[in-house]
Amino acid sequence: MLRMMSSKDMTMSNSAARWEIDILEAQQPDVWLPKGDFLANHEYIVRGLLKEAWNRWHSQAMTISSPLLHHHMQLLDAEGGLLIESAIGDDLPNTGTEAILAPLNSRRSTGCIARLKLASADKTESFLLPLLEAAALTMQEMYDHAYDLLIVRQMMNQQQIIDKEARGRDYLFQAAKRLHDQNDVYSVLHVLLDDVEVMYPGAKVNLYLSQDFVYSDSRVKPLLLRHTNDDLNANAFLTGKPVTADEDGGGIKLAIPLRGNQAVYGVLSLSLQQRWDEFEHRSMVMLVDTAGSAFENAKLYEQSNLLISELQLINELTKRLNQSLRLNEVFDFALTELMTIFKADYCHLLQISNDGSNFQIMASNVPMTDTESYSTSTGFGGIVIRTKEPLIISDYWSTRVVDSKLMDASGARSLIAAPVMAGSAVVGVIMVSHQSPNFFSYENYKLLQVLSTHIGLAVSNASLHAEVRRMVITDNLTGLHARHYLNEQIHLRQRKDRCGSLVLVDIDHFKRVNDTFGHLIGDQILVAVSDVIRNCIRDTDIAARWGGEELAVYLPQIRTGQAYRIAERIRSTVEGQTDPTVTVSCGISEWSFDEEKISVESLFYRADMALYEAKKNGRNRICVG
Repeated sequence: MLRMMSSKDMTMSNSAARWEIDILEAQQPDVWLPKGDFLANHEYIVRGLLKEAWNRWHSQAMTISSPLLHHHMQLLDAEGGLLIESAIGDDLPNTGTEAILAPLNSRRSTGCIARLKLASADKTESFLLPLLEAAALTMQEMYDHAYDLLIVRQMMNQQQIIDKEARGRDYLFQAAKRLHDQNDVYSVLHVLLDDVEVMYPGAKVNLYLSQDFVYSDSRVKPLLLRHTNDDLNANAFLTGKPVTADEDGGGIKLAIPLRGNQAVYGVLSLSLQQRWDEFEHRSMVMLVDTAGSAFENAKLYEQSNLLISELQLINELTKRLNQSLRLNEVFDFALTELMTIFKADYCHLLQISNDGSNFQIMASNVPMTDTESYSTSTGFGGIVIRTKEPLIISDYWSTRVVDSKLMDASGARSLIAAPVMAGSAVVGVIMVSHQSPNFFSYENYKLLQVLSTHIGLAVSNASLHAEVRRMVITDNLTGLHARHYLNEQIHLRQRKDRCGSLVLVDIDHFKRVNDTFGHLIGDQILVAVSDVIRNCIRDTDIAARWGGEELAVYLPQIRTGQAYRIAERIRSTVEGQTDPTVTVSCGISEWSFDEEKISVESLFYRADMALYEAKKNGRNRICVG
């Protein structure tokens, strides 16, 4: 009794064959586009197509109840190997059977690709051979049809891949163009992240940067190198190469370094739940490499602009600093500019005292600091003096390396400080602070170091100018002002004051002192009298050496009566405190706004006449002109 394949079995067989071919196509979607027959290494594809042709013929043969189905049939490959056979009853005798063969020839090849074999017990059934040959021809047509379909599918898959790569290359070109069109670091990162999300809408995208970078986008995060063995991002950053890992659930995670020609700046992390082919991998690596170059170019452009602006700033600051040769103006201008440049809350300019033990606050926007005393051995100023190097403090409240009166008084948390140098010596310290932590950058730190050098030069120039001017307007022996300075100051006072008095002081018989005790003692007497005058007048009064042993004191806003009392105090003090004892004669004159003609010459003339009168009347006395 014959056992036939059921329709359900045939359907399952067809599905299995189609599944096998589809699996093969999925494994190698673009392996070949054959010309002519299949090659030897494509035997598994030929076998699959032959089995598909057999199943299709077998299904049709069952619908017409072909006599061939009552016999044991086999489909053999070109070498005679069994591919598939029909199932019949077990009562077919094994002896006395005769095999009938019919070849299958594809139109694409000249040789036989397979054979149909039929085993029959009755040699007289001559009609079986034509039926077998017809079945072979039918299978051959079905084989060629399946072959053509496979070729078309392969060509369509190949064309889809080509189109996909073409679209990918075009998008990659446009993305690279957008990236290199940006001169701003923020824009480069924004374009990169947006393009990646457009390419993979369901992916999780993050960018980890190794540099301090303040960016509001939550996708940009700091790169922390803590667990380098297990951390995909750390491995990609350290090796400079893309790293891939499988995730739970069949997903994939990719870490691609954001690198330029000079360094690796970060890592792009991409997690997605889809198949990832080689072209997509190459495209993503190329996109991130392009973004790395664009990021580096934007950083260089930003740094060049920053450098240009800093050079312009330094040039402008230096020019304006050198416009003034007054120390107080230099310090005040430097204070204002430093606060503007660094957007600081507080600024202090400290100068070291002559003995080097304390700081003198030359300029500050914290009023209470003016009356404080600051030792050069403590605080941040002491550190700067000892190291002769600038320093930066990110958060004074959390680190508190030393106690700082200035930081505590202002409540500041961020600090940058730099020494003010005069040659190789530290003459002062600049301290710039802000109430927010981590406010100042490393660029601010370097810029202050440069600016402090130019401020130091301006301070040195102003100090030298002040010293030269002091030497010009000061008498070397007595330490009093020179006569021309006194004349200038009286002239200025006569233009804005309402009155003033002049006292001329002459040492009596000074030639006799020189002849008796020598010129050295005479100089000491002259210095002693100058000290008495300096101690008997106000800070606003001007004492000068008028010539020889004659000294002069100008008293602004003082009338004759008060000037007489001051002159008397000078006369009596000189007489009582000099050794050897000497006396002085004084002549007083005054001017007032009511006079018709006011001049320095007339004021001196009247005082000189009064002095002459005092000497004429016996010396050691005071006369008013």
